Amino acid sequence: MTSMLSQLSLTDSLFFERADAALSREAAESIVSEALAGTDDGELYLEYRESEQISLDDGRIRSAGFDTTQGFGLRAVLGEEAGFAHAGEISEAALKRAAATVSAVRAGRSGESAEPPRTSNSRLYTDVNPLGADGFEVRTGVLAEIDAYARGRDARVVQVMASFAGEWQAIQIMRADGVRLADIRPLVRLNVSVVVEKDGRRETGSYGTGGRHSYERLIVAETWKGAVDEALRQALVNLDSRPAPAGEMPVVLGPGWPGILLHEAIGHGLEGDFNRKKTSAFSGLLGKRIASPGVTVVDDGTLVDRRGSLTVDDEGTPTSRTTLIEDGILMGYLQDRQNARLMGVRPTGNGRRQSYAHAPMPRMTNTVMLSGEANPDDVIKSVKNGLYAVNFGGGQVDITSGKFVFSASEAYLIEDGKVTAPVKGATLIGNGPDALTRIEMIGNDSALDPGIGTCGKGGQGVPVGVGQPTLKLRALTVGGTAV
Repeated sequence: MTSMLSQLSLTDSLFFERADAALSREAAESIVSEALAGTDDGELYLEYRESEQISLDDGRIRSAGFDTTQGFGLRAVLGEEAGFAHAGEISEAALKRAAATVSAVRAGRSGESAEPPRTSNSRLYTDVNPLGADGFEVRTGVLAEIDAYARGRDARVVQVMASFAGEWQAIQIMRADGVRLADIRPLVRLNVSVVVEKDGRRETGSYGTGGRHSYERLIVAETWKGAVDEALRQALVNLDSRPAPAGEMPVVLGPGWPGILLHEAIGHGLEGDFNRKKTSAFSGLLGKRIASPGVTVVDDGTLVDRRGSLTVDDEGTPTSRTTLIEDGILMGYLQDRQNARLMGVRPTGNGRRQSYAHAPMPRMTNTVMLSGEANPDDVIKSVKNGLYAVNFGGGQVDITSGKFVFSASEAYLIEDGKVTAPVKGATLIGNGPDALTRIEMIGNDSALDPGIGTCGKGGQGVPVGVGQPTLKLRALTVGGTAV
């Protein structure tokens, strides 16, 4: 893994030193310095991205695409205001036009420049471009093997869908004070879906895995066969499922991916912008108990090779391990530079953007509830009649009220302390702040998701990670399909 100096050298070659480059580094620095003079903060964000997607359906490659994009976003920040302009053309003329646009934020006022980001993290992932490794033919060959393997595993398999997606993103951030930062970010993902049929009934199971590494980890047989096996297992479970019960009951959440409920139900409510504007259900509660004793939640952007990790965020701030809740007490919020300054705290490295065409905002990275002391088997045994939710599909949350609705893609009844019949159509309905106080037991098995999360906010999507241990909530409303 290379140093920040090498990262800068590589991104210089992409943005300023190519034979067809229409913008020099010296010109960019001069324009940025002039455009951001008298502002509180801001930056030029340069991006180059290569991406590909290959999908197979029923033994045939249904789609394959490769795309290259590049551009810049220029932002000037003064107080609560921000001017932002972007272009898909990296040229001196385009940057001058953007500078004229964002300079209007000053409107005759002068600001005090915020201090630059501190030294960056050590590299958290490889610089190697995954799209250039192993070859397109290798990846399409693996997809064909996935199809054949899934059909050979069980005669009830009637459809197989699989896909690879990968990207290589190079960014450089240039500030008015001369500070420059760069990052090279790989990202890959494998998804497998299997449809099974029995007696006219069809059900689906899915599994995905990925992270900030090369395709090499995904194309090995152990990985893709494991993905097929898990997708098939889920499909067969759903094939035998019965309608879910409805009503208020104890709910046990499995470890790992069910942390998506934590992410949505409380994570967004702990982002700095919502709390500065006092639109979050957690506004004004720092230092107060908001969760049951034993509940500790962190957002950690420094985990090696993880999907939600970043060496530096999209403002140039190194990511960190931020404690949000400690033993049930609210300890802090997730901050970008603007909201941190306005709230009188330090940025936490959570300023993120989807691309050069988007302004940064406070976003989660890898949000995880830490392990407790309970044995997961004892958590199940403590429930006489309830629901065990192992995997989730879609969900939504209202940030202001904290109300959420999540659909469980894999769930089971708990009867007399034992996991029994699988159920279909279960939805969990509740309120994030209230749900935190209903946690009664915390397992000792905290785990991360397999690397598939994408978070939406303000029309932007960014890769994220989630995680949690087995959890028991004393009661949640379950919406089911049973009468």
